[in-house]
Amino acid sequence: VLFRKEEAEMRQKLVEADLVECVLGLGPNLFYNSPMEACIVICRSDKPVERQGKVLFIDAVNEVTRERSMSYLKPEHQAHIAETYHSFMSEAGFAHVADLDEIAAQDYSLSIPLYVKRNSNGNGATEDERSPRQLWQVWEQGGRQFWKEMDELVEMLDNLGKDA
Repeated sequence: VLFRKEEAEMRQKLVEADLVECVLGLGPNLFYNSPMEACIVICRSDKPVERQGKVLFIDAVNEVTRERSMSYLKPEHQAHIAETYHSFMSEAGFAHVADLDEIAAQDYSLSIPLYVKRNSNGNGATEDERSPRQLWQVWEQGGRQFWKEMDELVEMLDNLGKDA
């Protein structure tokens, strides 16, 4: 819907009619049994005056938390997304307010990476401002959590045979 050729005419009409207010990109696996990245397109026929002629693009892919086999948005990430939407302002690497001419110059594509440039350290990875020590601690904590959950799984599997 955001960039496919098949929907180009529909996108162009929505943008030219100034109905698209926000395009919010979320991470993959957010919905049960769907590995695709989720996106929300907010359309309004009565945009506030200060939002008219503009579209807010939010790249919230990195806001999605994945634990075990579940993906979800933590409350602080939900708040960040909501605050960005309500403030309707650009935020480097996260949100961009594009005017309709900028979108027209992109052939009316609503693909978020065209408008929101992720911070990069040269190899395509998103920059992380944490120190190597902090990153090591996060890595160690993840390892401990992995082995704890692995032990719980093995114990659960061992107990399956005992219940029979």
